[in-house]
Amino acid sequence: MNEDTEKIVAENSEPFAGSKLSASAGKQDDLTYRIIGAAMAVHSALGSGFFERVYENALCHEFVKRGIRYERQKRYRVEYDGVDVGEMTVDLVVEDQVIVELKARREPHSVTEAQVIGYLKAAGLKRGLVINFNVRSLKSGIKRISA
Repeated sequence: MNEDTEKIVAENSEPFAGSKLSASAGKQDDLTYRIIGAAMAVHSALGSGFFERVYENALCHEFVKRGIRYERQKRYRVEYDGVDVGEMTVDLVVEDQVIVELKARREPHSVTEAQVIGYLKAAGLKRGLVINFNVRSLKSGIKRISA
């Protein structure tokens, strides 16, 4: 990984308030490091200004090159009180551990963070990343989310 990737990971790797790090959290931190590195490679090559789908296609290609397993547009059922109340679709689930929500917009929305927390709950996962490619430096477009 390059120096910029290491800076992003270091700045975004502090534990979340109230969270307890475990052995699986360490594995996920390594995985999020690899995801961020792949995203940085895509952003370095493409820059900002494309539609979200372009970045998704490029990131998936980068994952394949790096041997990172992923599922794209994965659907999860949402239950309330034992009743199926709907369905959600997640941009990417990486290594069955990390949800990645991709964006390509000027202003990040707090709704996106809440949305990812909902995805994490429904999927039974603990960690997520929001990656907004429509930024000058990808460093400012990455947000770690924990459920």
